Amino acid sequence: MVDRQDTPTRPVAEHERGADSPAAVFPPSADFAARAVAGTDFVESAAADRLRFWGDQARQRLSWHVEPTETLDWSGAPVARWFADGRLNVAYNCLDRHVEAGHGDRVALHWEGEPGDSRSVTYAELTRDVSRAANLLASMGVVAGDRVVIYLPQVPEAVVAMLAVARLGAVHSVVFGGFSGESLRARIDDAQAVLVVTADGGWRKGAVAPLKPAVDAALAVGGESSVRDVLVVRRGGNDVDWTEGRDHWWHEALEGVSDVHEPEAFEAEHPLFILYTSGTTGKPKGILHTSGGYLTQVATTHATVFDLRPESDVWWCTADVGWITGHSYVVYGPLANGATQVLYEGTPDSPAPGRWWDVVEKYGVTVLYTAPTAIRGFMKAGREIPQARDLSSLRLLGSVGEPINPEAWLWYREVVGGGRTPIVDTWWQTETGAIMISPLPGVTATKPGAAQTPLPGIAVDVVDDLGTPVADGESGLLVVSEPWPSMLRGIWGDPDRYAETYWSRFGDRYFAGDGARRDEDGDVWLLGRVDDVMNVSGHRLSTAEIESALVSHPIVAESAVVGAADETTGQAVVAFVCIRDSVTLQPEGKEAMVRELRAWVTRSIGAIARPRDIYIVGELPKTRSGKIMRRLLRDVAEGREVGDTTTLADTMVMSKLEAQVRGN
Repeated sequence: MVDRQDTPTRPVAEHERGADSPAAVFPPSADFAARAVAGTDFVESAAADRLRFWGDQARQRLSWHVEPTETLDWSGAPVARWFADGRLNVAYNCLDRHVEAGHGDRVALHWEGEPGDSRSVTYAELTRDVSRAANLLASMGVVAGDRVVIYLPQVPEAVVAMLAVARLGAVHSVVFGGFSGESLRARIDDAQAVLVVTADGGWRKGAVAPLKPAVDAALAVGGESSVRDVLVVRRGGNDVDWTEGRDHWWHEALEGVSDVHEPEAFEAEHPLFILYTSGTTGKPKGILHTSGGYLTQVATTHATVFDLRPESDVWWCTADVGWITGHSYVVYGPLANGATQVLYEGTPDSPAPGRWWDVVEKYGVTVLYTAPTAIRGFMKAGREIPQARDLSSLRLLGSVGEPINPEAWLWYREVVGGGRTPIVDTWWQTETGAIMISPLPGVTATKPGAAQTPLPGIAVDVVDDLGTPVADGESGLLVVSEPWPSMLRGIWGDPDRYAETYWSRFGDRYFAGDGARRDEDGDVWLLGRVDDVMNVSGHRLSTAEIESALVSHPIVAESAVVGAADETTGQAVVAFVCIRDSVTLQPEGKEAMVRELRAWVTRSIGAIARPRDIYIVGELPKTRSGKIMRRLLRDVAEGREVGDTTTLADTMVMSKLEAQVRGN
């Protein structure tokens, strides 16, 4: 039976939504609340004793070789140790214990390749594959503490490689396949990686995107590398260069390797992975996560935020494993919980715009977790595409990656969820490791566009520039005021940068770098990165709020707003807008539409927010995970040469966009 939610009960304030947005609060249905995985008892236990709550979660959700007796060692920012005297193996928790519990025949991965090839892998098969890969890596000299770079498409071998590295106690660093050889080399050098796992290529938008050449280029840059071996998965079938003695085909190297491997237990604070993210200095930051605390929180949040029922749910997180969402909610969280999930290689619109909905229908996906940019892209293509598929299996929807505007939230619920599914809008970061703010679907009355409340066991606040908590109805800076299990343990090789970046502003509180607003009920609304909060004539304006107003216009499918330098106002609002596919504008129509959109924003927010420039474009620059690259749009808005585009899902987007801007 599919859960339904009650009709909306209370309007939200005008500033909480875009113009003409249906205003609503959606309480959970009585049926859903009665059998939710996380109910009021779960919330109350965390409120009563936060540390005891996390200790209980660690013991109940994980299998420990040595169970921890201490929960948190916190002598002060920025060093925290969670469950430090416990010992466990992360891969064992994701694999072997499910087989030992009799679930070996349960499907772990339904993999769907972009060209249409597919295969399903059970927990027993995945355990054998990971054990064999761990034995292979060990035979190549990989030992606990070594770093291994993984540069693969979204294929099962990516999951196998990550878990094989974790099984050995080595440290993986997954690098998104869109990075250039030079960027890849910077990450290899920073981590001093001893081995790279890559592929000949991967399918993307109907063609093979080569990967091995980038590895070759990376290892040819700047003299001798720390890398001893390169393992190459055969996926694309494209020709590749070969360095004898260094390069090895994955399938050939695995021939004859035993699939029996006894996992070793490691300390809970043993490093699990490094994930590089952008930094203000231009040098990527190697965010370091450890084992016990990280796995505790991703398992807990995956089970409770998404109301997981592993015996019946089919979970699909659409993120790439090269990003933190893929680490936490494709690999570690779902597999620790024994979930069945979908892993999809390609893009939402290949070979046709309805591909994702075909996948939902084929596998009977019950819980879908994706990015607002993807949702807005579906809005642009038209509701008739998802409505042509049977999406009745969906019972819960999630949003991740950036603030979701209320119009996209409501469209997601109505069109994809059939007007009946709860939506959990989640806030978290690479640095936090796991979800921090989100509704709980059986407890929270949800508001379109709001992440709302910190999860049980998490302490956040919204403060002003001096660190004083703001009143309800006011905006400020989002901070985490108490340590949490999945928190980053540092920046790889640079403890001073870690302290300076995240702890220097408020001392004892982690500064997230995001702006937020508390509404009149005290619920949290994310406003985007602080550097996406513009200062126009002394007024702080949120790019997310202006984007939400623009997208609420009937013909606008998607928008991105940046602040550009302006001699008069300090910063000026510049908007890039994509219109719905069903609308065709002639040149004179574009001019009229720009005037109309300026007036629309003025009516929605006020004259101070009226964009100086509005450019109507065909597509916005996005990363593979769906995030809009506003840095590149800022380059265009200020007339600079466009910066590095290697992280874009489609590097040709910027040249098309610049041409369209010149023609506006």
